[in-house]
Amino acid sequence: MKTILVTGGAGFIGSNFVQFLYKNYKDHKIIVLDALTYAGRPENIPQEIHNDGKRFEFLRGDVCNGGLVDSLVGRSDIVVHFAAESHVARSIFDNKIFYETDVLGTQAVATAVVKHYQTVERFIHISTSEVYGTSEYEPMDEKHPLNPCSPYASAKCGADRLVYSFIHTYDMPAVILRPFNQYGPYQHLEKVISRFITSALSNEPLTIHGDGQAKRDWLYVEDTCQRIDLALRAPMERIRGDVFNIGSGEVLSVIDIAHMVLELTGRPKSLIAFIGDRPGQVQNHRSSTDKAEKVLGMRPGRPFREGLQQTIAWFKDNEEWWQKIEWMKHIKIMTKSGEYELH
Repeated sequence: MKTILVTGGAGFIGSNFVQFLYKNYKDHKIIVLDALTYAGRPENIPQEIHNDGKRFEFLRGDVCNGGLVDSLVGRSDIVVHFAAESHVARSIFDNKIFYETDVLGTQAVATAVVKHYQTVERFIHISTSEVYGTSEYEPMDEKHPLNPCSPYASAKCGADRLVYSFIHTYDMPAVILRPFNQYGPYQHLEKVISRFITSALSNEPLTIHGDGQAKRDWLYVEDTCQRIDLALRAPMERIRGDVFNIGSGEVLSVIDIAHMVLELTGRPKSLIAFIGDRPGQVQNHRSSTDKAEKVLGMRPGRPFREGLQQTIAWFKDNEEWWQKIEWMKHIKIMTKSGEYELH
């Protein structure tokens, strides 16, 4: 029985990936390390999995705790590193913790992987497309310049390049994945799609930054998990030290998504409300999928409308889950004029 360590496994993508592993890797043990900060919740992982002491182990702990991380990596064959602070507006409100968790946490994990090089088969680092900033050309491939536009993006860029340096310094068996925008079950309400859906279901305004024309590449989280799995299964000699975009190539603007959410939930367009543009905003973001298709065998994910319908259905069926965190839906940030706004 091989062991997979998932850092940040109680967060949005991490918890979905843990469920994917539990369903598809029945001969593997899963260890989750999560600090259970505001976005990580034990209930994101079904009780059935928590109860399986043979195949699942959960530890509450800080990824920056080098001793703890070292002990867990030393027991693992594969490490998938999600643990990070991951929201642009929140990074404007309080950026210190982003550098601590995203950079120093990644340093702790990477150092442990190097130390246990004889037993760790592969290390998958989950980066983000935000490291690219606003696109200089489209679609954005893995050679696009790294121009992070927010404290969050710069912290993730630092972690991304830290892993890259460890690969070249220590020949670490690692691969870097850069997911584009995600949506689906268990997503925190600070994110735009989950915020739009829960606002519509509550008959509250759907607040939109600026004019809503910022465009993103959207991928349903289950399709994301399948792509990460491709990096788990690919021969290491084919992907060692490489970087892959995890995107769909399907781009929609924020305002278009707001209209679609209102249509699918049967709410009026009058619920749309515009607020000031968010500092650090990235305007255009479209993923090239060519490299992942050729090397990993990645296939197209589900159409956005289909994924959005599934996401709306999940939030309708899990009202108790999201009502507990509705108070965290908006974040107060200070603009360059010194005034405070809710974003």
